[in-house]
Amino acid sequence: MKAKHIVSSFFMFVLCFILFACSGPQVTRVDSNEEVDLSGYWNDTDSHLVAEEMINDSFANQWLADFKKANARKPRIIIGLVLNKTEEHISTETFVKDLERSYINSGKVTFVASKEQRSEIRAERADQAQNAKTGTAKAQGQETAADFMLKGQINSIFDANKKAQLKYYQVELELLNLETSETVWIGQKKIKKVVSKKSYKI
Repeated sequence: MKAKHIVSSFFMFVLCFILFACSGPQVTRVDSNEEVDLSGYWNDTDSHLVAEEMINDSFANQWLADFKKANARKPRIIIGLVLNKTEEHISTETFVKDLERSYINSGKVTFVASKEQRSEIRAERADQAQNAKTGTAKAQGQETAADFMLKGQINSIFDANKKAQLKYYQVELELLNLETSETVWIGQKKIKKVVSKKSYKI
């Protein structure tokens, strides 16, 4: 009788183990371009759409036509700091990359590498000067300077009651003339989301 109880307990243990092992998370692959918003927080869709809309808005301003008329070439752009002033974790690096891609894909400007990227390139040129074959090393002091710098910030306001939560984001960007320090464009994009809370009866 005791042996039967031990066997029964063993099978119950195995059954519980199998049920536990099969109750793990289910992963569904989706297209990377598909809009997915699970929590209402800032996500990849917000980053991409805001970057694209704001860069397009900046091109509609008079500064671009004025620069081309005065210089007969495309303006050179660099992106400075984009600050996250919200209380949540937002990857501003991803947002900056989305801004860079929108600029480059537009074909309307020339994009200049960031401060960090330039430091890495300069270190590589210094290494080439010491170690590369004669005639193949890239010369120092030949960089092309930027004409304008884009910088900005992301702010947020949250509000909630028992049934829903409001998540409001405001992205502000400004384009600065690096020679005159003049602001040639200011852009603002607002995102408002209402996240409903479902109630479950047990």
